[in-house]
This record gives sequence, C-alpha cells and structure tokens, in this order.
Amino acid sequence: MTMVTNPTTPVRAARWVRLCAFEQLSVERGRAALVGDTQIALFLLADGTVRAVSNYDPYSGAHVLSRGIVGTAAFAGGAVIPTITSPLHKQSWDLRTGTVVETHGHDERHITSFAVAVDDGQVFVKWEEA
Repeated sequence: MTMVTNPTTPVRAARWVRLCAFEQLSVERGRAALVGDTQIALFLLADGTVRAVSNYDPYSGAHVLSRGIVGTAAFAGGAVIPTITSPLHKQSWDLRTGTVVETHGHDERHITSFAVAVDDGQVFVKWEEA
C-alpha cells in the first residue's frame, strides 16, 4: 500500500495541552487561558461539562468572551444548546461548536471551539499546531 500525501497541504499535529486544575473553574463563570499567542475562554457548565472557545469576540475585536454571560438558546424542535454571550455587544455563540446563534443584525462571525478533556482533576484542550 502506498500512502499519498499532498505536499502543499500543511501537516497539523494535535496534542493535548493542560490549562488548569478542574477545581479552579466555577460553574457558569469563565476563565481565560493562554496557549502560545491564543487566548482561550473556559467554562464549567451546570451539568459538569467543560467547554473551551476562543476568548476573542469577532464583533468588538476584544478578548472578552471569558467574561461573557453563560446561558442557553432554545430552537424549534426542542433543541437547547449552551451559549456564551459577549459582555460588549451581546452576540451569542454555541459553546459546543463556536457557531454564532445571535448576531443582532450583523453578519455571521463564528469563533473557534476546542475539544476539552478532564483527566485526573486537570483540564486539557486539544491543540493543533501548524
């Protein structure tokens, strides 16, 4: 068998990066973490799930989402998703995917979401490097 790779496609290596101890998180309160030059906003939800998204608010241009308001959004059909709402202009994103769910009349601007793992009381994000 021959493996063919496209030499023009950059190879990305993913690894788990420790961010903090689980006990440092508070329910529905954001925490900011820094990985390289990237700011990450961490949230512990009421159901015990930890979510991580970019701390960058693409509408205001500020790194403020860790200070946002944790909530939920309900959709037709009964789907309810966890959200983070910017403390500045009140746009909201799905904490699972980073998809914008409330634009307040602006164009759609999504944010990056990160896979999270909790192991032995430590919180990790899956980090891809170019």
